[in-house]
Amino acid sequence: MAGPSEKKEKVVKEKVVKEKGATAAPGGKKKKDVKKETGLGLSVKKDENFGEWYSEVCKHEMIEYYDISGCYILRPWSMAIWEIMQTFFDAQIKKMKVKNCYFPLFVSPGVLEKEKDHIEGFAPEVAWVTKSGKSDLEVPIAIRPTSETVMYPYYSKWIRGHRDLPLKLNQWCNVVRWEFSNPTPFIRSREFLWQEGHTAFATKEEADEEVLQILELYRRIYEEYLAVPVVKGMKSENEKFAGGLYTTSVEAFIPNTGRGVQGATSHCLGQNFAKMFEINYENEKGETAMVWQNSWAYSTRTIGVMIMTHGDDKGLILPPKVASVQVIVIPVPYKDANTQGIFDACTAIVSALCEAGIRAEEDLRDNYSPGWKYSNWEMKGVPLRIEIGPRDLENDQVRTVRRDNGVKADIPRGNLVEHVKELLAKIQQNMYEVAKQKREACVQEIKTWDEFIKALNEKKLILAPWCDEEEVEREVKARTKGETGAAKTLCSPFDQPELPEGTLCFASGKPAKKWTYWGRSY
Repeated sequence: MAGPSEKKEKVVKEKVVKEKGATAAPGGKKKKDVKKETGLGLSVKKDENFGEWYSEVCKHEMIEYYDISGCYILRPWSMAIWEIMQTFFDAQIKKMKVKNCYFPLFVSPGVLEKEKDHIEGFAPEVAWVTKSGKSDLEVPIAIRPTSETVMYPYYSKWIRGHRDLPLKLNQWCNVVRWEFSNPTPFIRSREFLWQEGHTAFATKEEADEEVLQILELYRRIYEEYLAVPVVKGMKSENEKFAGGLYTTSVEAFIPNTGRGVQGATSHCLGQNFAKMFEINYENEKGETAMVWQNSWAYSTRTIGVMIMTHGDDKGLILPPKVASVQVIVIPVPYKDANTQGIFDACTAIVSALCEAGIRAEEDLRDNYSPGWKYSNWEMKGVPLRIEIGPRDLENDQVRTVRRDNGVKADIPRGNLVEHVKELLAKIQQNMYEVAKQKREACVQEIKTWDEFIKALNEKKLILAPWCDEEEVEREVKARTKGETGAAKTLCSPFDQPELPEGTLCFASGKPAKKWTYWGRSY
């Protein structure tokens, strides 16, 4: 799809009508102005115009467009999701004895261009600082697109002997990649937040082991936190990290657009960077040896994948594990109801839920109708809504409404906390299962070129036998290039189906070596 653009974007129509003038109530008191819902919601459906739908959903308190194209403001609603993932991942890598650090944003040209394949891979995206005030800089300074070349000159300085290994560093930072085609919030932007880990080992075995440990953490972020199914696998030689030995990734798939998304990557860099930056050490035998290195990263792209996977025509649907508000409690006072009693019940319920570790809030604003609040919190994706009206107060119960499937239930207040905990766990699991079923329904196993083209046009996630030759992948890209982009390998899954003897590559007719996922991608 063409990415949502600022110019084309249709703003969410939040036309709110105020009653004209406050009318006199009995006893001479003035009624409060109540804002009524007239058009709160999305102007397009997910299945009809995915690009516009995605743009509108993101605009509803997730991001704000900035005055520089391709840059976005992350609002608290999305930043909270990033922080929850960060808390999980940071604790996990610290168990692996990875330490956090911070390196500067700027890179000198000499250092950036030291590893030829690496800089060729990133060159079109590198942003340069060329002026200071009105004066031209004597030497332009690059802004990091990634930090291998920023960090490794210092690894050479810090690693001298085998006792200095392994060196395991991570930084939480921003990077800049000056994308010019179809900037899309979270998915493809000119500046984004990420973590990047950079590690050095004495042996390849240690490096290989860590690559897969990190990849498993990325799988957990997607599947356990974001409720998004992913495939773990190996990238092709054409698609691997520039300058690296091999790249592993977790790959997501968006059924609505028929596009894959590279969710996160864990690279084994081999000894290439060690050679370029002279990262040598004295081993236990007193001999000089080169280190083996890895780098690995995930970014705020994760949030975009989550939005695309779960959102519906009402807006966001947030998995409970990453929702900054898991439960919203809304009073529903009718005419002549005990409004204060209902408000007090809402506050007491929120207090009990928060004490139990559930992220809950009440919406006691009296200038919005309950219906408006329902729509607003549904659009923001809060997993569970609790409603309390006069009858609920009388019966010592509440009504729960799930965001993922709309199911309503009346629950006694006595065991509400335990019930809410169970409900949130069920919502999390159901969101993952529904997303997995939708993804699996899109997987198409093919054997021939004609089957490949048919499946590609039907927006399928294609699993095909492949000869694993770089030139064949380049030919497939060339033959499928069009307005919606070319097809390419997404990954070769670690969990390989059986490949019967004599199976031929779908594209070249040569003996196939593996099964590989193909498709268009973001």
